[in-house]
Amino acid sequence: MKNLVAALLLSAVTPALAAPIAYPTTERGNVVDTQFGQPIADPYRWLENDVRTDPKVAQWVAEQNKVTDAYLATLPGRDAIKKRMTQLWNYERFDVPRKAGGNYFYTRNDGLQNQSVLYVRTGLNGAPRALIDPNTWAKDGATALAEWKPSKDGTKLAYAIQDGGSDWRTVRVLDVTNGQPMTDELKWVKSSNLAWAKDGSGVYYSRFPEPKAGEAFQALNENHKVYFHRLGTPQTEDRLVYATPDRPKLGHSAELTEDGAWLVITSAEGTDDRYEIILIDLRKPDATPQTLVKGLENNWTLVGNQGDRLIFLTNKDAPLQRIVALDAASGAMQEIVPEAKSTIDSALVVGGKLVVTYLVDARTEVRSFTLDGQPIAKLALPGIGTAKDMEGSADDPEAFFAFTSFNVPTAIYRYDAASGNISPFAVPKVAFDPGDYAVEQRFYASKDGTRVPLFIVYKRGANLKAGLPTLLYAYGGFNISSRPGFSPANLAWMEMGGVYALANIRGGGEYGKAWHDGGRLANKQNVFDDFIGAGEYLVREGISAKGKIAIMGRSNGGLLVGAVTNQRPDLFAAALPAVGVMDMLRFDRFTAGRYWVDDYGYPSKQADFDVLRAYSPYHNIGRGQTYPAILVTTADTDDRVVPGHSFKYVAALQAAKIGDRPHLIRIETRAGHGSGKPTDKLIAEFADLWAFAAKWTGLAVPND
Repeated sequence: MKNLVAALLLSAVTPALAAPIAYPTTERGNVVDTQFGQPIADPYRWLENDVRTDPKVAQWVAEQNKVTDAYLATLPGRDAIKKRMTQLWNYERFDVPRKAGGNYFYTRNDGLQNQSVLYVRTGLNGAPRALIDPNTWAKDGATALAEWKPSKDGTKLAYAIQDGGSDWRTVRVLDVTNGQPMTDELKWVKSSNLAWAKDGSGVYYSRFPEPKAGEAFQALNENHKVYFHRLGTPQTEDRLVYATPDRPKLGHSAELTEDGAWLVITSAEGTDDRYEIILIDLRKPDATPQTLVKGLENNWTLVGNQGDRLIFLTNKDAPLQRIVALDAASGAMQEIVPEAKSTIDSALVVGGKLVVTYLVDARTEVRSFTLDGQPIAKLALPGIGTAKDMEGSADDPEAFFAFTSFNVPTAIYRYDAASGNISPFAVPKVAFDPGDYAVEQRFYASKDGTRVPLFIVYKRGANLKAGLPTLLYAYGGFNISSRPGFSPANLAWMEMGGVYALANIRGGGEYGKAWHDGGRLANKQNVFDDFIGAGEYLVREGISAKGKIAIMGRSNGGLLVGAVTNQRPDLFAAALPAVGVMDMLRFDRFTAGRYWVDDYGYPSKQADFDVLRAYSPYHNIGRGQTYPAILVTTADTDDRVVPGHSFKYVAALQAAKIGDRPHLIRIETRAGHGSGKPTDKLIAEFADLWAFAAKWTGLAVPND
């Protein structure tokens, strides 16, 4: 009787399996590398080749997409989910304005535009005028406006064009007065800031050497250099400002202090916040670079300056960060805002005040200080959530910032540093009532007893003891903090009755350097344990149940999903790894992968290799275990985490004896790692993901 009851309970949460899917045949090679005495088989090495140049890989992609599309077409509710998601996505969206010379520049999307349009208005209440509409650039909507920066007087605008989701940029310049592009064009720009000279004569930017033919989307990115481009001249005449040919792995980003006196170059070798700071005194003709901070040991983020007194946010001798001033000549350091109990996330000088953002259990608090560090006030934010992207000037009390939460779409607010008042600038109208959704923050103990925050979001009236279908998300790496934020896709999941959960696992920056260090290098397993612990907590509390949890993560989060699926396939019903790093023994051989050694370690060093080999998703797919349903997503133009990671991983999944649930891959065309993806492609992708996750978690979906 006991076994019968257990079987009935299991059948209630496990969808009946159809006939096994007939996957395309994937050729197995005989590649075996020997690393530190261990034979490492890599039978799908050929899938690392670029889909744009290798017909064999292109054919494999076409065959995989055909099988995946056929399966997704059978899922109930997919069209209805897409229709509702389209309605939820259809709301006006703004980005934070940037003020220059009396002009206010900002992007706006009317709701379903594939790309946001850049507008300008003269004066705060002036009539908006469209400057750049990327929707006219490509029929498929996949060419996007990326970084942009107005000159200090607001008469010109430097802007970057991103095509097909690639990280490569082409930079152009626009005459704001007449809205016409100028002749300037800068190519092979990547990982670059755009910094205008004080007089508007040109732009400082960073670029890599032009790649060899056919290698633009896979070759390692090395020898980053800072150049100055004078308007009206060809790129071939750009002046080299700073380079480190003896250290080709360093990347460099240049910015100017607001007074135009100093060019501040931040150099890093990896993704970790460990920088060197180089200064060039622009008041002196032909000034040579001088090192202000060397050693690649700490974070140094420029906040502002008072003449030759440069203000930085740093974690030097302060794991939760503090704000200090460095003397440009001597490097002498003076503390301004000391380390507190919560992590300092960002800071800006606005209207002669320091405005400092703190992370308090992953939620935002904003406080103001005098420039010598005396506390002034705590800003009255619109609610509990995330305040971000504050824009303002040291000599102007007016600033703008964005605010969002799980149930609150991003709104833009104006901050008056003189009075401390906050007022709305752009608050969207939406097709739902935010009050219909509840946000809770809980804490659970990970495997080693570490206390981990967990946000739980759901539609009011849901019974959190009923074992509901749940979407569990996390990132867990690179000192990146996961915060409350709005997503129309997540809202659609909750509207159908599902729970959305966000785990603030180690590896991020929620609790400063120790939290990051606790989830990287030899400590990476803590990240997986934290995520598994979140799933176990959801089951233990009755919020969800085994067979009702879908897990999702992107990029480093895709690695997370792949690793925990291998380690605890019994705990999850569905896994949705997106653009993931799946081969941990070869990640550093492609494009930006070499930067990631700060978090992952070096596959060429045995101590790191042993750790990486133990959790690498591609190398640890279990045999004889029943895996959850898996839908991998990637894109053909992802030149950050090359799609070969996902291709090889899926080929290995489909060849393994891990049960008859589907193990599929959805490969987007003319898309990259995520940024710049058109709205229609986002909606279509999430509709597929949610229909897949609903099928395997038992979430009731609307009728088509």
